Amino acid sequence: MTDIWWLDATDQAALVARGEVRPLELVEGAIERIERLNPELNAVIHPLYDLARATAAKALPDGPFRGVPFLLKDFAAELEGTPFCEGSDLAGDYVSRSDQLLTTRFKEAGLIICGKTNTPEFGILPTTEPRRFGATKNPWDPTRTTGGSSGGSAAAVAAGIVPVAHANDGGGSIRIPASCCGLVGLKPTRGRVSLAPAYGDVFSGLVCEHVVSRSVRDSAAMLDAVSARVPGEPYYAPAPRGPSFLAATTDRRRLRIGLVTEAPIDAPVHDDCVQAVRGAAELCEALGHRVEQAVLSVDGDAFIGHFTTLWAGGNAFTLADWETRVGRRATEADVEPLTWAICELGRTIDAGQYLKALQELQRATRTIAAVFEDLDVVLTPTLAEPPVPLGTFDSPPGDPLAGLLRAAAFVPFTPAFNVTGQSAVSLPLHWNEDGLPIGVQAVGRYGDEETLIALAAELEEARPWAGRRPRVAA
Repeated sequence: MTDIWWLDATDQAALVARGEVRPLELVEGAIERIERLNPELNAVIHPLYDLARATAAKALPDGPFRGVPFLLKDFAAELEGTPFCEGSDLAGDYVSRSDQLLTTRFKEAGLIICGKTNTPEFGILPTTEPRRFGATKNPWDPTRTTGGSSGGSAAAVAAGIVPVAHANDGGGSIRIPASCCGLVGLKPTRGRVSLAPAYGDVFSGLVCEHVVSRSVRDSAAMLDAVSARVPGEPYYAPAPRGPSFLAATTDRRRLRIGLVTEAPIDAPVHDDCVQAVRGAAELCEALGHRVEQAVLSVDGDAFIGHFTTLWAGGNAFTLADWETRVGRRATEADVEPLTWAICELGRTIDAGQYLKALQELQRATRTIAAVFEDLDVVLTPTLAEPPVPLGTFDSPPGDPLAGLLRAAAFVPFTPAFNVTGQSAVSLPLHWNEDGLPIGVQAVGRYGDEETLIALAAELEEARPWAGRRPRVAA
């Protein structure tokens, strides 16, 4: 069975469909790996073994991932009857009272949820080190960050516990941990995956849902499984030209690709990250694509200011939402100092300031979108640095927002495409001399996941990563 754990979800589902392995066998294997590896990784914070075994023992939906073990990030996507904390002490022993629509779609795809994964408090930081549950450690180097906020999911997939896991993204939280852990992390187009029924316009359209995976085809097939139009959505993504999974296997058009190596804000970019994206560009040229230099002409200081206004206002909403859930006002002791500081900042922002910031970000969106009038895809580093040591984003006493400023320098390339709503994917195309994965971000036009997925699949075939194993692994 050892080799089975390193198959992607598509292949594991095929084994189940052919009767070569039973869903319960896959679930028991995932449970064994959680029990063995989690003490070192701290990726899974809520084991759901009894639920997983009961689900595997009964008839499963005939979806594309029937019988495949899965982990749900403990953020946004609720599962009825299970703990729900979003990394915060404020949640106490709160238990979800219903499923999120996305969770239902995961189950309809045939996935078997075996547990819930760690996340920073309210998903604020690009590292997974919440006070309540402790740090998740990177399987490639346990002294390093997994990224965030989907760090628990990324660590579990990278270590071979499950082949794919839930993730979401409000400023890079799918792509950041994918880069840190050597995975595929696709952020879909705004409106592609519904946030119903609990949420609509989260952080003015910054937040989206999907997964982290070990293969492009898994990410593509999952997008097909969970995306569908829901009446009353605040945003609708353009209808796809065809199945994303099909694009990953058949579409091989020659593309015009832009290369960006400088951060759109004032942040240095590590040589490893520049080397990674230049190597990807050279590979694209070798495959017959046309590559040219590109520039994202964004006023970086202004962008950070406006993004912070939305981020702070959004987190003030998150705190208020949790106050409604638990039935009381939050106190400073209920949350981490950085969380309290950013929520307090959010409470000082009036409606006019918020809408002014939103307007300026929409103006920046038009500037960025204009670049894609002449380009099919833009390549950037996913991050400005390799995975940093745990504790890098800790704030010193008396300066709780310092960690957030440090985080902005780590992730200068991802937030812009939450603002524009474009699809973007981090691909594990490079490892540095220290054996750490370095992601490359590919960004597509709004609504055009097919082109992005097709290129990603072509790059995966040309420079495969499936055989790489981290230090902590099944």
